Order: sequence, then structure tokens, then C-alpha cells
Amino acid sequence: MKLDLLYEVQAPKPWPDKPYPYNQREAEQAAYFEAIEQIKLADKLGFGTVWVVEHHFRIERSHMPVNDVFLAALSQVTDQIRLGFGVTLTPSKFRHPVHTAESVAAVDLLSRGRVEWGTGRSIPHEQKAFGVDPVTSRESWKDAIEAVVAMWEQEKFSWDSEFMKFPEFPSYEGDTRSITPKPYQDPHPPAWMAAVSPGSVELAGHLGLGMLALTIMQPVDELARRIKIYREASANCTEPLTRVKNTKVAPYTLVHCAEDMERAESYGIWDSVGWWYDHMAQFLIDWELPPNVSAEEIEKLFPRLRETQAGKADPKFFNDQDMVIVGDPEQCLEKLARYEDIGCDSVICYVQFGQLQHNEVMETIETLGKHVIPKLERRANSKITA
Repeated sequence: MKLDLLYEVQAPKPWPDKPYPYNQREAEQAAYFEAIEQIKLADKLGFGTVWVVEHHFRIERSHMPVNDVFLAALSQVTDQIRLGFGVTLTPSKFRHPVHTAESVAAVDLLSRGRVEWGTGRSIPHEQKAFGVDPVTSRESWKDAIEAVVAMWEQEKFSWDSEFMKFPEFPSYEGDTRSITPKPYQDPHPPAWMAAVSPGSVELAGHLGLGMLALTIMQPVDELARRIKIYREASANCTEPLTRVKNTKVAPYTLVHCAEDMERAESYGIWDSVGWWYDHMAQFLIDWELPPNVSAEEIEKLFPRLRETQAGKADPKFFNDQDMVIVGDPEQCLEKLARYEDIGCDSVICYVQFGQLQHNEVMETIETLGKHVIPKLERRANSKITA
């Protein structure tokens, strides 16, 4: 099992004591350049993939609306780590599929074939702003994936669907348009789907897409149940949506690994976990859940969500349940073993969150790289030779 990283590029308040927008600018600039340094370190220590989100309008929580730009920059300062779009907001109203095809292929080219292409439909918060119809968003998402792959594989491209009209162009040669550049990987980067609900998990398997999931606010046992659904659907996938069938599972969760947990507690690791949950809970209730969802349905979907919103949840509860991974190297390895045992191919470590300082994030990446990743590799080798 690999260890990956996830970056939303958070800029939590309080920001520097300057007038707006200079306080926001300084916070964002620090977050961007610190993230680059952290990922450069992870590249040297054997992490598998760095996943970078595309989110809009999420002040403090995520200042990363342009993951293609950020990943292109990373392609030039890293050598080994794979570069994950986690995810592109794929329905055509978010961004024309031609732009998606061009930007993903360009990053794949610049990185000499290190791209993983995650896809998703987003949530009402972003869908409404971009005019994406939630009723047809799944069909638009699927149509865009098919169109993008066709652009990568065909010399000349045209498309005619409910969601995109890209007609033939009567040039002097009578040809249609060509889409450039083509991906470095042959035939194209592996495709993934953000899958949270049992229905979306099953769909990802049926379509031959990798499963990007989460355990935050959901028990590991529930993730295991969804992986089982995914594996069964994937085994029955006879016609993948793309030519690269992807059967991998990669959930994300908060991870902080410290050689000295007393020191970690002194610099506020639990406060940072609590900060993340407070923001997550408020955002989910305000933007992601339909207004008519009952309290019982919310509790079923996200245990302890209401308690978290009310500030009554102890952050250590989530760690005790292995829904987050916080501890010394041996404790983290023990928790990660649960994820490996239920069939995860990677765990995506969300390491930059809350009020954690740059040096503290660097330390957790180094500790994972030096003390946890080698043991995970030895576990894998022992299973192969057993």
C-alpha cells in the first residue's frame, strides 16, 4: 500500500495584521510556497502521488482553484512522485472539455507521464455558481470523460451530444480540428472518480474508474463495505469508460505522524484536527446536504456531524476510531494496516490542515517517509514472498 498526499492549500485565519486584500495575499502566498517545499520533500522520501484539489469559493479551507497550474509547477521541481488531479470538476459547464483535455495532457507531458486524472461532479456550492444542473451533472460528467479521451486518442476530433457541440471544421483540407498536446502516457493517464455514496462507488467500479474516497466522519468499517461494493462492480466491468481500466482504491484522511506525541500535543495537533472538523461540518450542512435531509439521514451519512458542528465532538474520538491517523510511527503504522487489510491501494494523507506550522508539516512528512513507508514496503514484500 502506498502513501499519497492531498493538498487543498489551506490558509486558515487569523491572517497577517494588514488591510484587506494584503492579509489574504500574504496568507495565500505562504500556503502555496510552503506546499511546494513539502511536496518536494515527499518526492525524495518515496510518497506515491500528490493529489491537488480543484475547489472554488472556499475561503480558509481551500485556496486551490487551479490544480493544473500548480501541478505543472510541481512537474518541474519533482522527479518521482505522481501528480494527481484530485479532481477536475468535469461537467462541461465548469470548464469546456477541450480545456480539460489540453491541461491534463500538458501536465502529463511536462512530468513525463506522471499524471493521475481524478474526475468529479462537485457539490451544489460550486455547481450553482457555474450553472451546472445537478439533475444532469452525472450524464454531463460521463459525456465529458468520453469526449476528453476521444480528444487524446483521435487525430481529428468532433463531438455532438446533449452537453457539447464541437462540429467538424471545414478547413481547406476538409478536416476536423486537432486537439494538442497528446498525453505522454500511452494511451492516456489512469482515470479516477470521486466516490462517496454507495451508488457512486458502484458506478466507479462499473465504469472501470479508480475509487477516490474518504473516511473522514465515516468509520473504517463503512469504507470496507464500500470497497467490497466497488470490487464486485469492478470485477463485472466488461466495457470500461476509458481504455485504461483502473481498479485501485485510495481514500483520504487527516494524517499527522510525530516521533514525540507530547510535543505534537503542545503545538496543538488536536486543535488543528478540531478546526478542520468544525469547518468541514459547517460546510457540509450549509452547502453539500440538501435542505430537506432529516437529522436521522445526516447522522447515518456522517456520524457525529451535528456534534462536530456544535463544537461538542472530541477530536480524539475520530483518531480512536482510525477515521483519522494521528500518532507516533508505530501507532500510525498500526492504523494504516487496517486500511491495507480492507483493500486500499493507497491512503491519501491530508497533512497540511488547521494551524499546523510549515516545520510541523515537514516533520510529519519526514517521519512518515523515514519510519512508516519503509515498513509498509517490507510488509508488501513479505506478502509477495510468503
